[in-house]
Amino acid sequence: MSNNPADAESKVSGNQANIPARIRRELGIEDGDQLQWHLEEDGSIRVRVVQQRSGTFADFNGYDGDEQTDATMDHDAWSVETE
Repeated sequence: MSNNPADAESKVSGNQANIPARIRRELGIEDGDQLQWHLEEDGSIRVRVVQQRSGTFADFNGYDGDEQTDATMDHDAWSVETE
């Protein structure tokens, strides 16, 4: 083991370990994210965070309803003829 001080510590309970809050905040880890574990040859562990908040609507917060909309005028209805 190294004599270097740890960034944070947690205990294992029932084969599960908690990620310290400071580490979660700094890395932006949220519910649903995955951790990929890699055991290095020297016995150290490298963990990669795979965030599940990706795709077209990842940052969409929804429509707050402040403005009236008209689907026939506001929708991207290309090649649709209207009278």
